[in-house]
Amino acid sequence: MTKDLTLTLHGAARTVTGSCHEFTFGDHRILVDCGLFQGSRTLEGLNAGAFGFNPAKVDAVILTHAHIDHSGLLPRLVAEGFRGKIWCTQPTADLLEYMLADAGRIHEADTARRNRRRDRAGEDPFDPLYTEADAIAAWGQASPVELEEWFEPVPGIRARLWNAGHILGSASAELEAGGVRVLCSGDLGPDNKAFHADPEGTSGFDHVLCESTYGDRARVPMTIDGRRRELEAEIRGAMARGGNLIIPTFALERTQELLLDIAELMHAGAIPNVQVFIDSPLASQATKVFERHAARLEGFSREPTFRQPAFHFVDSVQESIRLNSISGAIILSASGMCEAGRIRHHLVHNLHKREATVLFVGYQAAGSLGRVIVEGAGRVRISGEDVMVRATIRRIDSYSAHADQGELLDWIEARAPIAGSLFLIHGEQAALEALRRLAQSKLPETHIVLPEIGESYILPPAAPARRTKTGRTDLTQALGRDWQNSYAELVTGLKRELSRIEDTRERQKAVEAMRKVLDSYTQFRSDKHRRGRR
Repeated sequence: MTKDLTLTLHGAARTVTGSCHEFTFGDHRILVDCGLFQGSRTLEGLNAGAFGFNPAKVDAVILTHAHIDHSGLLPRLVAEGFRGKIWCTQPTADLLEYMLADAGRIHEADTARRNRRRDRAGEDPFDPLYTEADAIAAWGQASPVELEEWFEPVPGIRARLWNAGHILGSASAELEAGGVRVLCSGDLGPDNKAFHADPEGTSGFDHVLCESTYGDRARVPMTIDGRRRELEAEIRGAMARGGNLIIPTFALERTQELLLDIAELMHAGAIPNVQVFIDSPLASQATKVFERHAARLEGFSREPTFRQPAFHFVDSVQESIRLNSISGAIILSASGMCEAGRIRHHLVHNLHKREATVLFVGYQAAGSLGRVIVEGAGRVRISGEDVMVRATIRRIDSYSAHADQGELLDWIEARAPIAGSLFLIHGEQAALEALRRLAQSKLPETHIVLPEIGESYILPPAAPARRTKTGRTDLTQALGRDWQNSYAELVTGLKRELSRIEDTRERQKAVEAMRKVLDSYTQFRSDKHRRGRR
């Protein structure tokens, strides 16, 4: 019987998060990544939906790195029957212990908080996506391998990992089966990134899957010294305003880069020795993993870089709450997109203050709270509470852990010749289209695919991929802002807009008109249901 290598995309197609790529060869099935969707509430709702495969029939997972949009559904995969190994680098395995457990705790805590909300009184309770116990069970299935060493995750498929230069332990995954060579980029790091060498790999593949997060963005070339000068200016500006500097940051990698730079700036006397609070237990654990793997990191010594007297790692909830009473400090807190964790607490207590500053240093997915704030919202809704945005909102891109457009093109060209197809994944529509046009001009003979979630392809040797299954048609509204973003925007400004109507009777008429619109939809659904029963 002829064996074909096939690919089905279950996430990170026409969107940035939810990375999950299923490869089958004969009777064997492996996943490259199994991550959470992040962004709008509609997109995040996909995390609770059925997998597009039977978890019990997945033989192995190859994990490119520990970021939650690549690893965050592993606990659910295991809870639903996956019993195979999760192949990854040793640093990724070490980070996974804390990343997944933290995600489990967040799911449990956020679910409990949602169930306690007054506006949900009397409704059926939510269940957490998975628990901390599920997360620990998934971590127990991690199986570390060294970079560039071949291993066989299942009979008939061999694989090896290449440095991706993105975060500690990150890798691109090379697969070989039935004479077909495939490379999954994972997330690719930029040039001149702290801690890591530039991405590596070999060339001459049949098919390549390349991330496209910044496929439409060309950053100004930035050295580490230049990045530190940018951060220095932002810290000085924030301290001059007198309030706290709140930095929503990813617990893994971004926090450690910021601490490294703040320590260097303090040592050089470029910024005052202000108090720096790292309010993320996960960031504290990840920092310990960085110190454990110091020998693997570029430009990092075993000196206590992360143990400066001005740095305070906040663990308990009580310690975190006490930060409400301070001013003039730097607070680093997760999550980086403001979708969960303690950062939401700090935004509630600082966004409304004119003297406060919020500095964004990472990618903000469409529909996320961070994206809404960055795009200039005057009010936001956080955990059911309306918050006025009076703080100074700042953003710098020099901490990005992702390659920009030019660096992505360089990486793609270095993989050439690509005899079959180049799949552009892990990007929003504008980024995908921009990168597709430029890649086509650089490699005119290459067949380029912008896949949809749910699509399946046969991957033949030295020939373009052949689509065998179309993608899901129900996801268009989930990829980007959704009705819940619009609802939050409407609700946070509604009372203010009504108050601008000076005449009380006219104000009442406006409320009644809005009620009539909602009633008309209720009547329409009722009539449609009645017609359907005839």
